[in-house]
Amino acid sequence: MLNDPTTVLRGVGPKKALILKEEAGIETIEDLLYYAPRRYVDRSHFKLIKDCFVNELVTISGTISDVRVVRRRKRMLEVVIDDGTDTCTGVFFGGIDYFLKLFTTGDTVIFSGKINFFRVKQITHPEFDFIENADDATHRAINTGRIIPLYRSTEKLKGYGLDSRGFRRIIKPALETYAHQVIETLPEEFLAAHSLPGLRESLYAIHFPDSFDHAERARKRLAFNEIFFHQYYLAISRRFIRETSNRPAAEINTDLFHELAASLPFKLTEDQKTAIEEIRRDMSSPFPMNRLLQGDVGSGKTVVAMAAALFANGLGVQTAIMAPTELLAQQHFNTFQRLIGNRLRTVLLIGGLSSADRRKAYDAIASGGADLVIGTHAIIQEEVRFKKLGLIVIDEQHRFGVEQRSALREKGDETDLLVMTATPIPRSLSLTLYGDLSVSSIRTMPADRIPVKTLAFPESRLSGVYNSIEKYISLGRQAYYVLPLVEDSDKLDLKSAIGVFEHLKNEIFINRRVELIHGRMKQPERDAIMERFKRGEIDILVSTTVIEVGIDVPNASIIVVEHAERFGLAQLHQLRGRVGRGSHQSFCILITPDDISDEARARIETIVSTTDGFIISEEDLRQRGAGELIGVRQHGHGAEFEFADLSVDIDLILHAREFAEQSVARIDDITRLWREFRNRKYGPLLDGIRNKRILSILS
Repeated sequence: MLNDPTTVLRGVGPKKALILKEEAGIETIEDLLYYAPRRYVDRSHFKLIKDCFVNELVTISGTISDVRVVRRRKRMLEVVIDDGTDTCTGVFFGGIDYFLKLFTTGDTVIFSGKINFFRVKQITHPEFDFIENADDATHRAINTGRIIPLYRSTEKLKGYGLDSRGFRRIIKPALETYAHQVIETLPEEFLAAHSLPGLRESLYAIHFPDSFDHAERARKRLAFNEIFFHQYYLAISRRFIRETSNRPAAEINTDLFHELAASLPFKLTEDQKTAIEEIRRDMSSPFPMNRLLQGDVGSGKTVVAMAAALFANGLGVQTAIMAPTELLAQQHFNTFQRLIGNRLRTVLLIGGLSSADRRKAYDAIASGGADLVIGTHAIIQEEVRFKKLGLIVIDEQHRFGVEQRSALREKGDETDLLVMTATPIPRSLSLTLYGDLSVSSIRTMPADRIPVKTLAFPESRLSGVYNSIEKYISLGRQAYYVLPLVEDSDKLDLKSAIGVFEHLKNEIFINRRVELIHGRMKQPERDAIMERFKRGEIDILVSTTVIEVGIDVPNASIIVVEHAERFGLAQLHQLRGRVGRGSHQSFCILITPDDISDEARARIETIVSTTDGFIISEEDLRQRGAGELIGVRQHGHGAEFEFADLSVDIDLILHAREFAEQSVARIDDITRLWREFRNRKYGPLLDGIRNKRILSILS
């Protein structure tokens, strides 16, 4: 049976089974069949080493003639192989003691990778495999002469013979013995219409494909499986909420909003107006709002949140706005007070309040004396009780876990939810990870906003950057100076915030006020430094990424990011958003070592070429992939896709969403089906499906 433990397989004893479970989450045969290769290598065509040239991707094989540890700039292992025509060296950095145990002179080994040349032909960190017995037909059939899958394998797995070779050795018989038990999940006519292979065929092909195209077709089928059932769940959820809500439709009194709009010192952009109208419609509807508001730093999301709070007041309910830091909560409180004035009775609730002020806030919230509560996670404390909470606004929502969001929502009854992010979300992610939310986007910036100029320089140009900083400080401006590390590290050859702070303060900007801020400082100390910076008492603030979110200092017009190659696109864009908030031209200066990787150079070129966060988010997804771009566990979403690649599978997502909505529309009793989902009885379409990969997506 598919739910048999892996110990039924030859060569998998209790110890190896335990390691499979702990390191790879594999407990059953079915888990093993759905264990996706991380990539493939073509061993259908071997090249003679004499015919290999620089920058070629090749697969070669030969006898190990030498294994040696050498030290140039750093310690490395060199493994020399000889195929009788020439030699090639495999070069390994890190894990040297482990590799020394693997490679033995006289063994026959296969190397795959890109040829480079440093005195001799070499491949840096080649994919490798051993031909243990040239006469072993089974070994050769699954390890050579074909497209070979490579699997994720930890040191513990490898220690129990579960490297890529070990996985191939147990997956092959598992497929041959058990794959016939796999139940097809989708109608044949649908598979034919979308040119998708069957599930069993796909499981064979994902592990032992005839070609790269064969493997890709299999991946798409298995990816569709994941995406479809996730979309099926979301479609049921959306319909259930609409059909079971008990709240009546309501007409919102919008007088306060129109008063605010008329009094603003700026005009609302068309995108802001559209988002506000979408929110008004949601809040007046007979079911709770679930809406994501996304827009670049400075695009005007806060004013949209103000409109939502005024709509809530027009419905006679309270609003709670939760921010990730006390500084950002205080900033929101000040902005609301300045623009809304006494239209709403506003309370600030943060951890730094005195006991008397906290009790006063609790009483106002419970009695209805507070229309609007702005705070941090202090809002979700058990002592906080609302008289009638109707709207929740969560700023920088990715900073909160699902439990925190749920705890706040439970303080009201069928509350409307608006989550905001200054990191625009790629379309494929918004349809999957945020598929239960309607999306409003603010793409246009306010007319008076001056775009930040972004420049990139090698480290050798730092003296010129220092001169520019001095020039603008002499004009009365301020600067941020960002580093990736707090202090020097033995493991990483990077500058640190503490080291650069000392250098700038004592050697470069001797007559300027230079301060340091970083995440190891206690919150009150950080807040005090930021207040001094906002008041203009600091010229240069050396920092780690603690300034990434929620810092608004209009007079700061320069941000320098050293080791910019160490940051992701979204993070660089967020850091750039710390400047450009005032009336002066602002600059973002990216400093990198003279020699950086192609991937890092592509990121730098992207951030220099555009200030559009939506373009940057799509490029970030393309370059890094969804797995690295967004840690779905911390966001409280169950969608941990194994086969789907959200950077390329937008068409699959759209087809899956359409088919899921059609399938759910045909269901008569949505309440029963929702109850089945909640009880882990997944209903007719999932009858017989017990694969943990699918179940984790639906949980």
